[in-house]
Amino acid sequence: MVANYLIGLREGLEAALVVSILVAYLVKTGRRDLLPALWVGVTVAAAASLAFGALLTFGPNGLSFEAQEAIGGTLSIVAVGLITWMIFWMAKTARHLKSDLQHKLDDAIAAGRKAVVVMALLAVGREGLETALFLWAGAKATSSTTKPLLGAALGIATAVLLAWLMYRGAVKLNLRVFFAWTGLFLVFVAAGVLSYGVHDLQEAGILPGLNNLAFDVSSTVPPSSWYGTLLKGIFNFTPATTWLQLVAYVAYLVPVLAIFVRTTWGHHTPAPAAPAQAPATV
Repeated sequence: MVANYLIGLREGLEAALVVSILVAYLVKTGRRDLLPALWVGVTVAAAASLAFGALLTFGPNGLSFEAQEAIGGTLSIVAVGLITWMIFWMAKTARHLKSDLQHKLDDAIAAGRKAVVVMALLAVGREGLETALFLWAGAKATSSTTKPLLGAALGIATAVLLAWLMYRGAVKLNLRVFFAWTGLFLVFVAAGVLSYGVHDLQEAGILPGLNNLAFDVSSTVPPSSWYGTLLKGIFNFTPATTWLQLVAYVAYLVPVLAIFVRTTWGHHTPAPAAPAQAPATV
């Protein structure tokens, strides 16, 4: 639930910030007449995200166990790829998000009302589809639906409240720092989802090694215990982990974590200062 809360908070805040930036820019530039078109795009994006989540949840129900596991494992790996791209993209562009959106909105305004609808649809829809896919993968990994959805709903509600307070000027938030630390946490979450996706593909018979366990600490960390549930809910930790799961987890976590830390907090060597010019002699 904690992991899904942070996912909902991060993705919800990003989407809410996008909407608030677009609304504020239309109000500031005196184009309130385009606000209905903007809200149409936002509404369609939200509806498409909900429909996509429902399709992921109820679509495979009539399939065989192997087919469901194959779909679940494949989509979990796709979700890891998307969330990884999102983490690095937002860490890089958080400080320029406002100016980039305003430039795109200027182009859409010049093209007409329909372009504003499409621009809002794409800007918000991308966040919604990514959120739906990753929350579904997280819910499947924890073998539960209620708690992950509740955590995500609370995170999104918190994000909307924060975005509204920021829009009103009541709260100031360093977005670069926020997305950096939540991105760091999501790297660990994504590694757990990848490991569980590999396990799904093993259960489907697509990948080998289902019975080759690297470790089994079920007696020390029972899945039904509160700490086992906590580790499962946050990091998708599995007490009985196969060698292939462990290799996938480490192969993802180590390089991605190293690259993320270096690109986010790495110290850049300042450019050497130009040599001082001697004063001209008159």
